Amino acid sequence: MYYLFAQGMTKKDLVEIVARKAHMTSKAAEEAIDVFLDEIGRSLGKGVKRVVLSGFGVFRVTWMQGKTVKIPNSEKTVSIKRHRLPRFTPGSRFKKQVQR
Repeated sequence: MYYLFAQGMTKKDLVEIVARKAHMTSKAAEEAIDVFLDEIGRSLGKGVKRVVLSGFGVFRVTWMQGKTVKIPNSEKTVSIKRHRLPRFTPGSRFKKQVQR
């Protein structure tokens, strides 16, 4: 069924698939997905350097250096502070699934 989403998959679609395959209610599946995603974000936000999901990939945080940029079509410049950004590196099994 998941291959029918040629235009993209939404969270609602994912919840339905997880609920069906795990034999659980849609509400329980949505809660499980929310907890999963929240914990990854919360862990990285609290200073954990990497969240590794074997075969799927690695979530990590990198620092973007501060810089000054010029706004197009004007003479204004804006300073962007140094900030943290989430990054994802896909694992080998995940790459193979996508390449099929």
